[in-house]
Amino acid sequence: MKPILYWTQLVYENWKLYMAATSKGLCYVGSQDKPFEELEVWVNKHYPGSQLVQDDNVMQPYVAEFKEFFQGGRNSFTIPQELKGTNFQTEVWNALCKIPYGETWTYSDIANAIQRPSAVRAVGTAIGANPVLLTVPCHRVIGKNGKLTGFRGGLAMKAELLKIEKEYSYLLYKK
Repeated sequence: MKPILYWTQLVYENWKLYMAATSKGLCYVGSQDKPFEELEVWVNKHYPGSQLVQDDNVMQPYVAEFKEFFQGGRNSFTIPQELKGTNFQTEVWNALCKIPYGETWTYSDIANAIQRPSAVRAVGTAIGANPVLLTVPCHRVIGKNGKLTGFRGGLAMKAELLKIEKEYSYLLYKK
């Protein structure tokens, strides 16, 4: 029997992105305004032979938390995740989750956080392999010079996510 990955397209205000989950949790969040094929290519690479099934009911808890984030009412995610990656990638992704909402770190900061200060390039590659945009907040990583740099979802998406966090961080921390 083929493993099943459930998917939906989150559509909220100007946000349109595909998401997928296994029975264990969220495993993929796509880029803003990208076609369904982006999800299919990723699934074929990471879950070969699996079946993609659209199920908005199964995906509803994931969509709900993303909408709360976009509305400024959520600064972290509680939904379960199933991330497939190497030990190094997992280490980097865990470090990304330690970046506080509304703040940014550099690639060097991440390398130092995992106690591998000379692995800045490898850190960048691991960040680029992050399958769940937003919940593992790779959008919070910027260049050493303070500029926005590479992001699978595109720099416009990254800028918009940081803008949301900047606008709402004061309100969330004030609570």
